[in-house]
Amino acid sequence: MEKNIIEMRNITKAFPGIIANDNITFELRKGEIHALLGENGAGKSTLMSILFGMYTADSGQIYKNGEPISILSPNDANDHGIGMVHQHFKLVEVFSVLDNIILGVEKTKNGIISRKEIEKELLELCEKYELQVDPNAIIENISVGMQQRTEILKMLYRENEILIFDEPTAVLTPQEIDQLMITMKNLAAEGKSIIFITHKLDEIVSVCDRVTVLRRGKLIKTLNVSETNKEELSYYMVGRDVDFTVQKKESVIGDNVLMLKDINYVDDFTKKHVLKDISFKVNRGEIVCLAGIDGNGQTELGYVISGLLKPTSGEIYLNYVDVTKKSIRYRNDNGMSHIPEDRHRYGLILEESLSNNLSLKKYHLAPYQKHGLINQKEIDVLGEKLIKDFDIRSGRRTKSLAGHMSGGNQQKAIIAREIDKDSDFILAIQTVRGLDVGAVEFAHKKMIEERDKGKGILMISLDLDEVFSVSDRVLVIYEGEIVKDILTKDVTVNELGLYMAGVKKDKIPEVKFDSRELKIVKERSGVYEKK
Repeated sequence: MEKNIIEMRNITKAFPGIIANDNITFELRKGEIHALLGENGAGKSTLMSILFGMYTADSGQIYKNGEPISILSPNDANDHGIGMVHQHFKLVEVFSVLDNIILGVEKTKNGIISRKEIEKELLELCEKYELQVDPNAIIENISVGMQQRTEILKMLYRENEILIFDEPTAVLTPQEIDQLMITMKNLAAEGKSIIFITHKLDEIVSVCDRVTVLRRGKLIKTLNVSETNKEELSYYMVGRDVDFTVQKKESVIGDNVLMLKDINYVDDFTKKHVLKDISFKVNRGEIVCLAGIDGNGQTELGYVISGLLKPTSGEIYLNYVDVTKKSIRYRNDNGMSHIPEDRHRYGLILEESLSNNLSLKKYHLAPYQKHGLINQKEIDVLGEKLIKDFDIRSGRRTKSLAGHMSGGNQQKAIIAREIDKDSDFILAIQTVRGLDVGAVEFAHKKMIEERDKGKGILMISLDLDEVFSVSDRVLVIYEGEIVKDILTKDVTVNELGLYMAGVKKDKIPEVKFDSRELKIVKERSGVYEKK
């Protein structure tokens, strides 16, 4: 049996109102892939942040190869060969990919960074691990998936021997996930030791040697993956049986709630034609999923619908009102909810309290304000209600800062806020990113409930399991165009994959309002933005 390369013995870490790690002992063997599994807020990321030097344990000791070591900063961790791919990226957005990868370990000659030499090494790494990136691209201009690749390459560039992957597949496409699994196996075969934090049980079963389960800050069990299964793991993780099948009845289609007509978007910076004549409808009582390989225009389409980007041309109708030039506030107040792809940039104010974040879409309305003054008492009442209804876990409840919560609980807070708005239309992008199996089950159940109440839902997802489990209809986007519009029950995974890869393409029928709908549009054309 391989000896332990890392041992974390009796680790305890407390934050105000919560014990994140309660006397946990964790062991990593040389050359193994060891999964760390647990619900949102179970203490996984905290434990690994202690190993990486971002937190200091209140008590306990870390050993490497049987010798006690002190890790007080990420620099100490790197000195001991420990690297970490963070769930929430630690990247400088105005720097290039290359500059982020070499930050802190720059190779210089006479005080000048040897960029050509470094770029050559980086491209060799990209080819070796099949993690292609543009070294000169600016972080803020690349997709979330590319940012994730940058994080992985940053760790590999430092030649770390102990690799911590914190939810690395949350923003990757199925194809990218498959490649990452291969990469991880190859790294382990090279003798590197990997800690893999994930909520995806299929990934654990397919790639890991052992798994350690945490629940509410406590160690529950460590098992050999070959001797367990998904059902047992989910039970240890949440303390109850989990239903992996999404239960839903046939959809009852109602009036149109969103229509896009001939939407085009040309990026001002790159001049790339990102969206090309996008036209489709979403009706009340249905969940439509937009499927595609990351980087084919999904992000920009979400920005255009939500109002974060203005289309170059085309029209957007919400409840038969042209909102193409309307503000984000107008859309929020007139029937749109938005669960964004990037919860930190567009979903939360990280230095504000949980209750204030939960009221972001309502604080300007009664009873949360009166004569322009915030009624904090009512905001806290709303916060307590949503914390209870959506099982949002935080150390200080409504007073917890959003930035101090686990990623999964941050996501649950956004879902709670947007569903609580009781909107006619929900734009949900990567809805269950970072959620554990119990929270995924709950989130999907909530989406089905909203559909059955007559809401229209557009989900943009990279997870084909989610697409097939939840959606009634699938739109496939490829290179900025809609290439397929089909009922979910009428398509297979393989067929969908052909459309996603651009191998097949359908001519999409013209999307337009019928005579009855045109009459409604005309009647509502005098609707102006609420003050």
